[in-house]
Amino acid sequence: MQKSRVRRVGALLVGLALVATACGDDETSTPATEPAPATTAEAPATTAEAPATTAEAPATTAEAPAGGELAGMKGTTPKGADVSDWIPAVDEFWQAQGNDPLEDFNYAAEAYDAVIVIALAVQKAGTDGSAHANEIVGITGVGEKCTTYADCLAIIEAGGDPDYDGISGPHDFNGNGEPLKGSYAILEFDETNRLSADEILIEAESPESSIVDHVPVGVEREGDGVLKIGSLLPETGSLAFLGAPEFAGVEFAISEINAAGGVLGADVEYSQGDSGDTSTDTATVTATRLLGENVDAIVGAASSGVTLTVIDQISAAGVTMFSPANTSPALSSYDDKGLYFRNAPPDGLQGAIVANLVLEDGNATAYILNLDDSYGNGIAEVVAAVLEASGVTVLGQKAYDPTAESFDTEVDEIVAADPDAIILISFDEGSRILRTAVEKGIGPTAKAYYGTDGNMGNALGENFDAGK
Repeated sequence: MQKSRVRRVGALLVGLALVATACGDDETSTPATEPAPATTAEAPATTAEAPATTAEAPATTAEAPAGGELAGMKGTTPKGADVSDWIPAVDEFWQAQGNDPLEDFNYAAEAYDAVIVIALAVQKAGTDGSAHANEIVGITGVGEKCTTYADCLAIIEAGGDPDYDGISGPHDFNGNGEPLKGSYAILEFDETNRLSADEILIEAESPESSIVDHVPVGVEREGDGVLKIGSLLPETGSLAFLGAPEFAGVEFAISEINAAGGVLGADVEYSQGDSGDTSTDTATVTATRLLGENVDAIVGAASSGVTLTVIDQISAAGVTMFSPANTSPALSSYDDKGLYFRNAPPDGLQGAIVANLVLEDGNATAYILNLDDSYGNGIAEVVAAVLEASGVTVLGQKAYDPTAESFDTEVDEIVAADPDAIILISFDEGSRILRTAVEKGIGPTAKAYYGTDGNMGNALGENFDAGK
């Protein structure tokens, strides 16, 4: 069980309110909250006033302890404020379906909440046709607070408007269908090359300037009275470690919805699908199949790059697409016909928090290495902007091909730059990059490393240990 603790955030990033909270553990069920000390200043969007960066740079001569080559690497992943009770429940459900225990829980809560929000929107609209998407933003916004499908359903049946606060957070969607607030876990690898039991939770909120009008549904599609949900999630590919927790969240939500009476008086139906990654056409094949099965909504994809390969096809069919894990800024203003939603906060929030970690640790220089896609490039741009505006020198920003056979060239460039901090924005190929870095004496025990949601999971340590 992860154990959370409170820590003050050392800088208030311009346009973002940051608060450290404890999500609770086996002994604590009520989050503790402390405001971060504010340091406000006029600055461009996504920039920051930060603590002085004159602290001594991390040593570069330390040798990695046996089996602890990843020790000290820290990073972010979206996570609700208190999932300590929910995680065992979804894991127990998942195992009861004949599956192995969950090793990681990244985006399980977001996938669960995506299904709940879709179901409530259909119930509110009175149709599983495309018109239900017009209700999704309202389900997450102003109304009568509720935290379960059954309680929210009762509000709708009484003629009211529910405001669903989910497992993964309060949602509070902007008019473009993405959250205005985010909650992130700050995770760190220990000397077993696995995530430490300790974590810190940080809450962030977008500035009012980012609020946009609601985007209405632009494609008409009739429903048949039975909500059918498909999933487009990674059974295979570079984000496969996210597959099990996301599938578990989807199926757990559907089981609870059906136990509460279903939607429009009928059980929710489900069709599972693999998204693969951008190196294959798996997502297109799956999306085509799901649309042929007349699904009303698709939960996925996990990868922003994968979503961008199928979003036009899905929205043109008048089908809702709801991702539990997309974070690319490229999707914030995409012409999605009012049918695309995500409850993972966009990378304007995550990138700023990652940059804040680098600042707090007193690093004066940094190097950013990111996979070359909409996710990697988007978050790298935010991190670089915040660091540079805060006085940290970015010695290099390199976008790499995630399918490359070797990452020697990229790592050699980092060795030559000799930064204090290295920000690695990767998927599962990150384990090979880190292996190369360790071999060249510039791994996490020699430099300060920071990751993001695409790699901050136990699967990274497992792949590293296995030489994958």
